[in-house]
Amino acid sequence: MTKKILVLFTALGLAAVASAKSYDITLYEPSVIGQTELKPGDYTLEVKAEKVIIRRGRQMGEAPVRVETADSKYSSTTVRYRNGDGKYHIQEIHVGGTNMKLVVNAD
Repeated sequence: MTKKILVLFTALGLAAVASAKSYDITLYEPSVIGQTELKPGDYTLEVKAEKVIIRRGRQMGEAPVRVETADSKYSSTTVRYRNGDGKYHIQEIHVGGTNMKLVVNAD
């Protein structure tokens, strides 16, 4: 019985570590993340091991990020862009309801 409980807790612990927390994000402009241009719309954002993944169905973009902690929680999710070549490149994402700031590493 003790072995079964230990195996169960180990499995649950590994599942918790392996799964990333996801957040909702809305892009109002065509947005570039990494090498992928995403169309405007609602997406799911995940942070896994210093990488951000933004996806909607089959469409997905990812890029390396630096995770920073703000002094207070953000009231809503906001996206900061860099616009040097006529395209909106995601530079930062402030995740609403958290104090997490994602700084996208430029390519």
